[in-house]
Amino acid sequence: MKYICLGYLEEKVWEAMSENEQKRFIDECLTYDDELRKNGHMVGGEALQGARTATTVRYKSGRLSITDGPFAETKEQLGGIMTLEARDLNHAIHLMSGHPSTRKGGTWEIRPAADLTGLISESEKRRAIVGEKPL
Repeated sequence: MKYICLGYLEEKVWEAMSENEQKRFIDECLTYDDELRKNGHMVGGEALQGARTATTVRYKSGRLSITDGPFAETKEQLGGIMTLEARDLNHAIHLMSGHPSTRKGGTWEIRPAADLTGLISESEKRRAIVGEKPL
């Protein structure tokens, strides 16, 4: 089963590290990621630029609102995502609890991935009948 793992870290924790500590931390994390990948558990993932680079799009009072920065004002910011292949939730928890970022105060939110194959197929059939064109 696929799980989407959202990695959070307080930016001030990162900023408080020396350059050597940052390099060591990155090396530890990437070594663990390589181990997950080698064992067939890490399907994919991406790091994100800092929260200051975020743009949030939403409707507010019926109007489009575009703001700089992340959606939520929190100390921890989303730093990256990982797609993980695991037998079940307990296995996913076990795998992510070993990630070096957790020892630096990082948090991993683990959610089962939704299989949208049927939903997409049904939508494609409906849109073909109606003649809708995608954006």
